[in-house]
Amino acid sequence: MSPSVLVEVCVDSVAGALIAQESGAARVELCADLLEGGTTPSAGTIALACERLAIPVVVLVRPRAGDFLYDATEREILCRDVAAVRRAGAAGVAIGALTADGAIDVEAMRALIDVARPMSVTMHRAFDLTRDRDESLDALLALGVDRVLTSGGAPTAAEGIAVLRALVQRAGDALTILAGGRVTADVAPRLVREAGVREVHVRGAAPVESAMRFRRDDVVFGKAYAPDEYRWMDVSAPRVREVVAAVRSAAS
Repeated sequence: MSPSVLVEVCVDSVAGALIAQESGAARVELCADLLEGGTTPSAGTIALACERLAIPVVVLVRPRAGDFLYDATEREILCRDVAAVRRAGAAGVAIGALTADGAIDVEAMRALIDVARPMSVTMHRAFDLTRDRDESLDALLALGVDRVLTSGGAPTAAEGIAVLRALVQRAGDALTILAGGRVTADVAPRLVREAGVREVHVRGAAPVESAMRFRRDDVVFGKAYAPDEYRWMDVSAPRVREVVAAVRSAAS
């Protein structure tokens, strides 16, 4: 692959970020909760990654799993997190907000971009959930976004090559198309040759075995994972009230 093709690695730890750097990555995207598609990492993780890495650190800013339709409180969280990422010394942020009808939320994005500068701004894969890719790309070009992470709206980047090629041509030199979505060593060269992308986004992960000698197989904290961008878990007032009422009754 040409040396001019940049490889960004998606990581969820400082250790992983350092491994990516040592393995030849030119940039990392730092996240948490990758099983949920990624959320904002902790302040400590962001600060230490920015201190330890010599390559640029782009931080995902996403307040929760699920869709990208945010209320006023979530928008405020996004703005505050973007400001915190900027203060930590990150090179960029990956952000995204949509309207209920599947368009780019221009108002929300403009506010986030204003807070983010002078960092670079990547529109993350919320782009792949928009109703019209050309309309969305034009909106992002008008906003001055630097980069769009996308699979071309397909389940994988390999399946989205034709669309990725069209997006690269439409964006020209004004915006970088960062191809992502199950990108492997076999797929990446095809994306460069056939879609014309100059940046690829990879996970490149493998299982890590715990160093624990004492183990409890009967206690499991994780839940069965069934991805759904249009449904997620949050606090239920009735369920909380039930528990509060129950313990109060037991105490009395």
